[in-house]
Amino acid sequence: MKLTTFLALQNVQHNVFVSSKKRALELVAKLIAKQLNQLNQPNEALVQQNCAENKGQVCPIECFANLFKREKLGSTALNHGIALPHAKLSLSEPLFFNEPMAVFLQLENPIDYDASDHREVDLIYAILFPENDSEKYQDYLAYIGQVLTNKNVLRNLRAAESVEDIWQILDYAEPLG
Repeated sequence: MKLTTFLALQNVQHNVFVSSKKRALELVAKLIAKQLNQLNQPNEALVQQNCAENKGQVCPIECFANLFKREKLGSTALNHGIALPHAKLSLSEPLFFNEPMAVFLQLENPIDYDASDHREVDLIYAILFPENDSEKYQDYLAYIGQVLTNKNVLRNLRAAESVEDIWQILDYAEPLG
C-alpha cells in the first residue's frame, strides 16, 4: 500500500492558503468533484457551484456535505498538526465512482482543526470512499493514519518545496516500525 494509491497528482496542493477548517474542506470537495467530473465526462465539463444547473456532474457541495457531516461526529485531526478528513460518497446513476479519491494539502498557514492536542493543522490528507464499498477500505484508512503519524514523514512533508516533492514523500512514506 502507498499513500499515493488513490491520490492523483492534480490533487496535491503545495503551500495553499485556507483560512479555516471549513475552507479546507471546501477546497478538498472542489478538487474531488473536479476529478470525478473528469472521470465521468472526459470532455472536462466545468464544475458548477449551482447544483441545479449541474445535472450529470458531481457538485462540490455534495462532497463537502459528506465531509462536514463526518467532521461533526468528531474531529479527524490526528494530532501533530495533521488531519485525515474522510467520508463516504454515494453517486446516482449514471455517475461513476468505484474507488477512493484523495487530496493532500500542505497549508501555508496552520488552521484550528479541533485537535485533541490543541495543535493547529498544517497538513491535510483527505479521502472520500464509495459508499457501497467503504468497509473494504477501513484497513487502508488505518494505514494512512499510521504513516501520517511518522514524525520523519511529517517533517519531510512540511519541508517539501513543490507538489512533486510532496508526491515523492507520500509515494515512499511508510509507518514506523
